[in-house]
Amino acid sequence: MKTRVATGVAALLMLSASACSEGRPSSAPTGTAAYALIQDQEGDEEAGAIQPGDHLAISVLGEADLSSDNYWVDGSGMVQMPLAGELKAGGQTISQLKQEITKRLGERYIRNPQVAVSITEHSKQSVTVEGEVQVAGRFEATPGLTLLGALALAHSTTTDARLDEVIVFREVKAQRLVARFDLRDIRKGLALDPQIRAGDRIVVGRSGVKGAWHDFLKAAPLFNIFYILGVRV
Repeated sequence: MKTRVATGVAALLMLSASACSEGRPSSAPTGTAAYALIQDQEGDEEAGAIQPGDHLAISVLGEADLSSDNYWVDGSGMVQMPLAGELKAGGQTISQLKQEITKRLGERYIRNPQVAVSITEHSKQSVTVEGEVQVAGRFEATPGLTLLGALALAHSTTTDARLDEVIVFREVKAQRLVARFDLRDIRKGLALDPQIRAGDRIVVGRSGVKGAWHDFLKAAPLFNIFYILGVRV
């Protein structure tokens, strides 16, 4: 698995270098191999991890002053707790956060602390759908949301939509990624319906469009994989 992922990442980096030299995207892997790499990338993030904006309930047995169901994970993924201080919660599992709190409290303040952690409210993260859709806007990114599901939230595509020019932009670890999908193949079951993450931006192209956007689409053959556009600064 590690070898396959490393190979895929190397291929993406070469594509990125090529794109930078030409000022536009170039071709990328397609078909089964492309979808396999997308699944590997998505698997890097642990399912059920705590996210910025989540509300937590943290209780310490016998310590009413430390126990509350109003702990909040801020935008940087941190949570503040008396005695334990500032804790990294974003990207951590419930078990990992519990272990860290137990460790900090046990080091100085409480002997054998009994800690419980749970998520009381998940953050309402969103995706953006633009271009040739009936209702463009930002929509809640519910667990398991797919490309077709996101477009359904926007009341589907317009009659002017170019169904083979549906672009998904994504940011992962300071990298800007882009992938192009063909809705016709997805709807027919000839291609997988890709998972959409919170923060994704979906743009549906327009038939007959001219200018820079058309040049971008023309230079980016259908690849069904997230191709590296550049590094965010």
